[in-house]
Amino acid sequence: MTSGQEDRETQELCDLIASIATRLVEHEDEVEVHGDRRGQMVRVQIQVNDDDMGRVIGREGRIARAMRTVLMIAASRRGLRSSLDIGS
Repeated sequence: MTSGQEDRETQELCDLIASIATRLVEHEDEVEVHGDRRGQMVRVQIQVNDDDMGRVIGREGRIARAMRTVLMIAASRRGLRSSLDIGS
């Protein structure tokens, strides 16, 4: 697999999480999503405004869990493993 394809797959996963997160928050312009790939593992990090943390995490972490599930499914369709870190 070429480095370009790896970058594209990582970017697609980041774009997926960014599109979900921007629809949840009030400060859309402050959503930052970064991806890092090492082998078959993609680590996606999302940063949002402190005021929007509750919206992204949800009650008892339900929204965060759902985002992780969506990311896991999208990554597994590409033969990858994934993790999602949420911070401010």
